[in-house]
This record gives sequence, structure tokens and C-alpha cells, in this order.
Amino acid sequence: MSYQVLARKWRPRIFSEMVGQEHVVRALSNALDNDRLHHAYLFTGTRGVGKTTLARIFAKSLNCEHGVGSVPCGQCSACREIDEGRFVDLLEVDAASRTKVDQTRELLDNVPYAPVRGRYKVYLIDEVHMFSDSSFNALLKTLEEPPPHVKFLLATTDPQKVPVTVLSRCLQFNLKRLPLDQIRGHLQQILEREGIPHDTPALLHLARAADGSMRDALSLMDQAIAFGGGQVVENEVGAMLGAITQDHVHHLAQALAGQDAERLLGTIREIGEMAPDFVGVLQDLLSLLHRIALEQTVPGAVDDSAGDKEQVVQLAAALLPEDTQLFYQIGLIGQRDLHLAPDPQTGFEMVALRMLAFRPDTGSASSSPVATRESPVSTTRPAQKPATPPQQGNTAKPAAPTAAPSTSERSGDTSVASNQVDLSRWDQVVEAMDIGAMAKQLANNCSFESWDGSKLILKLDPAHRQLKGESTEQRLQKAVAQFLNTEVQLQITIAKSDDTTPAQLQAKAQAQRQLQAEIELAEDPVVQAMEEQLGARLIPESIRAIDS
Repeated sequence: MSYQVLARKWRPRIFSEMVGQEHVVRALSNALDNDRLHHAYLFTGTRGVGKTTLARIFAKSLNCEHGVGSVPCGQCSACREIDEGRFVDLLEVDAASRTKVDQTRELLDNVPYAPVRGRYKVYLIDEVHMFSDSSFNALLKTLEEPPPHVKFLLATTDPQKVPVTVLSRCLQFNLKRLPLDQIRGHLQQILEREGIPHDTPALLHLARAADGSMRDALSLMDQAIAFGGGQVVENEVGAMLGAITQDHVHHLAQALAGQDAERLLGTIREIGEMAPDFVGVLQDLLSLLHRIALEQTVPGAVDDSAGDKEQVVQLAAALLPEDTQLFYQIGLIGQRDLHLAPDPQTGFEMVALRMLAFRPDTGSASSSPVATRESPVSTTRPAQKPATPPQQGNTAKPAAPTAAPSTSERSGDTSVASNQVDLSRWDQVVEAMDIGAMAKQLANNCSFESWDGSKLILKLDPAHRQLKGESTEQRLQKAVAQFLNTEVQLQITIAKSDDTTPAQLQAKAQAQRQLQAEIELAEDPVVQAMEEQLGARLIPESIRAIDS
């Protein structure tokens, strides 16, 4: 038996096998079951979302020998012939090949005659927008007064080109583009039933490349199976599509979070060796930033459909929310300009470096004793930051963790004499140091263990062991050494500690501010008056404490 492509082999035969389009399936099923049938239906939507498939199932439901209903038997001669494309009373027409009015009239001349085999004569006209004006006029006359034994099923990817006079005589159903997870899930189900080895990242690549079309996804999967020698795995699919692995995208985000330009450019060079589509790489990075932003806004909102929830949660903790938003905005603008670059890799590198260079303007003084948030236009991260005098109305900068340390400026960073710092007050030390996002995340989740004047030992809770990395530790050690103005040997041990970490202190302080905010609002005279006179109700979950 000859090989049958997946798009044909797994084409839905009944409504319940349709993937997505529940709103259309429900309407058609109810019409069939309740005998409320219109004479003309128009299915619109992008390619490969199920327009002609739905039309064929509908035609089968109309002509099943067991009666009209939403669940055709699939076994009678009418059902089998429709599935095989040889039912005499189902006339499938490609409008693109019948643009002349004479051809349309010839087609419609047989409308008055009764069906040969079935209950209804069904005209399935695909890409109906390709009809000429004269052809539409000929069709319109038939649609105005059709015989009771005829049904018209029209399909188009461009309903704007269909005359309003035709649209008004049809029941119109707009089929939606299929979401990524729905395509991925269907591909996985097919591969499992076919017994073909596969992995989730590969299916995500295929689903993303399908761009909402299930037919395109199945065609790509056929190609991937052949390319991979009978399996669908990420490396092979990535090579076939010119896509990159999920790990590469995470490495890009980690380099951005750590403000590590060297690692960022190194990762881009690695990606460039695979000759990828850098437009697709940027879209993958934007998709990751979107998921990070979701996790930052609503913790736990990100699912594990991509198999990388743990990495997304870590990146959400390592990145500042305003940085995530700025990276996303720069990436969106970069998509528009990428084709203007000398070559795609150069354009992508500039977009990535722009993400490193600019910082969002928060409109207030920084909590760091040295650095302030600068305008994203005038000042960049790599530039040396000049000392900025506090402006009137700004919050005062936090004091160093000693009573009155003598400070000296070195390379734009604040440093203090090491014998004047009480490192056991680790939360204040972390707050006072000028430190990158990932290194600060590591420091915030450590507790002080000991300091002998040259060696600093910190404890990291096992729940945050993923924050411990060689490059992050080196950045933290460098920040401590610059702050103390002395050489420092840093040792981080993973162990439970009875001491409170800066992150825990911050969480406790935030909880206290939240409680105070709720109390103040509940006692506010205006709020109380609204509750008494208008029946208003204060929703605690909607209250957010604002840092002073």
C-alpha cells in the first residue's frame, strides 16, 4: 500500500475529531440535530484551519444513509464515498480554475435537478473570492431562490473580496487560527499513535513554524520524520527549519539578565554557526520574554507546555520587571529594522546590545548608593556613571552598613574601609553594593556565615541552588571586593541556615507594608463612607502597597 501523508491520513472524519473551531462545530451540530438547515454556508479563515474539512463533514452529515444528524455513521456507502472523494452529489469546485462566467453558469445549470444518490446535492466551492463579478452575479441568482435539495458550502481565505450581496445570503463562520499549544498537542497525539519517537521542543518548533495552520504543521512533521530518519527531535527539526534550540534562547536571556556582553555575543556566534533565521531567533526570544513577564506579574501563571517552566521562573527572579518590558520593546522594534541591517546576524547583535545598553527610567532615585536609573536615550549601562546629586523630593539614599564609614570612589563604585563594615549585617551590605541583577539575586538569597578579613563564607538555601554559578559568584566576589576596597575570597556553601536572608527580610517588610496599606484603607473615612452609603466593598486582593 502506498504511503499516505499525515495531513490526509489524520484528516477528521467527524466533528468530534476536529481540533479547535468549537464555536463552528457547535453551531453546525445544533443545526443538523434540530433540522434548522440554511441553504448556504460560508467558511472563512486562513489556510489549513479546517474550512473544507468542516464542509465535507457537513456534507456527510446531510447525506448519511442513517439520517441527517451531527454524527454520520462513517460506514454506509454515502459516508465512504464522501471520505474517498467520489460521491456523485458532492461537487467540489476550485473557484480559481472557474473564473469565467460561462464556466460558472455551466456548473449551476444542474442545480434544478434532483440529486442522483444522496438526500442533498452539495456544492463545495473553495476559494470562492476568486470568482469574477459576472460569476458572482450568476451565483447570486441561484442563492436567492435555491431548490430545497441543494446546499452551498463556500470557503475562502479572503472574505473581503466576496460581494456583500453574497455574504448576506450565507451563514458566515469565521474559523480561528489554531493556538500553539493546540497544534503541539495534536502533533504529539499523532506521533504517539504512529509510534514515532519525538521530544516536546521539536514539536514546539513545528507548531510555531505552522503559524496557526494544522495542515502546515502536519506537512512539516512529515518532512521532519523523513529528515530525522523516523524520529522527530529538536536538533534535527531545528536544522531543518533553520531554528535554534530552546537552550540557546535561555542562554541569551541569562546573558541579558547578568549584563554579560561577552557571554551574549558568544551565544550569538554559536547560534550563527547553525545558519539560523535570525528573525525567528528574535521571535523566540520575544516569546520567552513574554512568558517571563507573565511569571513576574502573576507568579505561577506560566505553564510547562514548553518543558522549561523552571528556567522561566529562575529568569523571572533574575530580571527586573522593568528590564523585561524594555527588552521586549527593543526586540519588537528590532523586528521591524532587522532586514535593514548589513546582514541578519549583525542586525540581531545590535538589537541584543541595545538591550544591554539602555536602562528604563523609573522616575525615582535608585536604591543603590552610587547608580541611578538613567534615561534610556541619554545614558547606557556600559558607560561610567557620574555621581548624581539628589534632587529635591527624591528619596534619600540608604546609608552604608556602618555608623560613619570613610568612602573613596574607585572606577565609579562606592568602596569603604573593610575594617569599618559589619558583614554580619549582610542585608545592608547587599543593599549598599553596586551589583548586577543575577549576582544580587544570589546575594539576596544567601545568609552570612563568617568573615576573617579575607575570606567571606555565605550560606545558600538548597531551594535556591540554581542561582549558584561560576560567573555569578565571580561577579558577586568582585562587587564585595570593590565595596570593601580589599581582596576577598568568596565561598558559598549550599546548606540550611537559621539566619534570615535579605530576600526573606524584604518579603517580610513587604508583607508588613501590605498589611499596613490594607489597614489604612479600611480605616479611611472616604472608603468607610462609600461602604455605608453605596454598599461598596473593599477587595483586599486589589490593594498593592507602594514603596515609599
